[in-house]
Formats: sequence, structure tokens, C-alpha cells
Amino acid sequence: MAPPSYSDLGKQARDIFSKGYNFGLWKLDLKTKTPSGIEFNTAGHSNQESGKVFGSLETKYKVKDYGLTLTEKWNTDNTLFTEVAVQDQLLEGLKLSLEGNFAPQSGNKSGKFKVAFGHEYVKADSDVNIDLKGPLINASAVLGYNGWLAGYQAAFDTQQTKLTTNNFALGYTTKDFVLHTAVNDGQEFSGSIFQRTSDKLDVGVQLSWASGSSNTKFAIGAKYQLGDDASVRAKVNNASQVGLGYQQKLRDGVTLTLSTLVDGKNFNDGGHKIGVGLELEA
Repeated sequence: MAPPSYSDLGKQARDIFSKGYNFGLWKLDLKTKTPSGIEFNTAGHSNQESGKVFGSLETKYKVKDYGLTLTEKWNTDNTLFTEVAVQDQLLEGLKLSLEGNFAPQSGNKSGKFKVAFGHEYVKADSDVNIDLKGPLINASAVLGYNGWLAGYQAAFDTQQTKLTTNNFALGYTTKDFVLHTAVNDGQEFSGSIFQRTSDKLDVGVQLSWASGSSNTKFAIGAKYQLGDDASVRAKVNNASQVGLGYQQKLRDGVTLTLSTLVDGKNFNDGGHKIGVGLELEA
């Protein structure tokens, strides 16, 4: 099995702090699949403070015999997205993708060509935006051996002929434990730990610090599985923000998520947030 992509390093810990929370939103997700294999994913949310509603519709069709995947997406900002991807055809582990965005109202359009390759000990990703003035080239690679992971990520602006991103990462992973550290542009230092202490309890810790600043960010979170159909989540950071979440599978294909964010520093001033999410899958 290939190592994860650079963007997925430390994902287990990040999921502890992001999944199962919908602060300040009413959220609805619907997933369905036709007998012919076309996948539909409809999502929408309403911001409780502004009242703004955002929605999207995504369709995905796979031709397994040719390793081809066609994805189309539209959202209420009237932006159209299309991606054509081919995997494991020219070479085992190689994925080629061409994607484009188009906003009819403004006429803005963009495109990107992406290449990804995964092997037992290496995962490499690269993308180039389609810009005749000079593309932006993004590239990353992760090497893995006996649980150790080392990654590098860079971005090169051909218009300005300079390196705009220069990131390093180092980590160690086992079945129940993941350690991740990273340095971004030599200025921001971060680390995370994920630990599965039991079949029911997952714990995560995040820490970040930026040079030239005394501001250190720290957070700890956990997820506890109450049973096959329910789980609770909690997290707290050094800004005294406490997040709580409860997820319940009401029946097959129907999951309800409730969450709240409490500002511990300004508890009596209000401003706390709640979130409600409903996921439907058929």
C-alpha cells in the first residue's frame, strides 16, 4: 500500500477536530447511486447568522473497464466544475486528471492538469494550472518505510520565477498511532498526534507555533463510540473554545448530527453556536 499524499499526512488527527461538527449551520447531505453506477451527491447548508444558503450538486460516473471517472459539479454560486480522470491504465498506480472551472456570470474560467503516482514506498502528486501567462506548478512527494513517513511540498510560480511554497513533514504511523510534524515555509511549525486507545475511543492533539509570534495554538479532542449507531465528540483549545458533538444513526441511510461551540472566555456574553446536520444515503 502506498503512503498517503502530502495533503493527507496527519489526517487522522485533523478528522477528530473537523468531522461531526457543523457550528452555525443547518446542513443537509444526500447521496444516492443509480443501478447504472452514476453517483449523485447533493449538499446544502444555511448560515444561521447571515441566512445565506449554499448548495451543490455533484455527479460521478465510473467506467471501470477503462479506469475512467467523470465528475461534474454545480453550486449555487453558479460555478461549474468538470474533471476527467484515468487511473491504472498507462502504468499501475498512475492517475492522470484534467479539470476545469467555469463561472458563466463573470466569464472566469480556469483549468488544471494533475498527475499522481503511488507505489509501495512513495506517493507523488503534481498539478499545473493552465495559464498561458505562466502556470503555477505544485508538486509533493511522500516516502514511507516501516511506518516512517517523510514528505516535501513545493510550489513554483513561473510568472515571477520564484518558489512560493516550501514545506517539510515528518511522521510515524502504526495501526493505532499516528505522529505528524511539519514546517511550512520555515516559519510555521505544527504537530499532531492521533491515538486509538480502544475500539471505542480515539484521541487527537494538535499544536502549532509561528516564528516571530508568541502565539501558540493547542487543542485536544476525542471521539467516543457509544455503540454501533451513536457516537459523541468533544474538543477544546487554548482559546477556551469548547466543541461538543453527538451523532446518531436513526436508521439505515439516515444519520443526524448535533453540535455546539461554547466560548468559555465570554460565556455570559452569548455568541455560542449550534449546528444541525442530516445525512441521507440511498
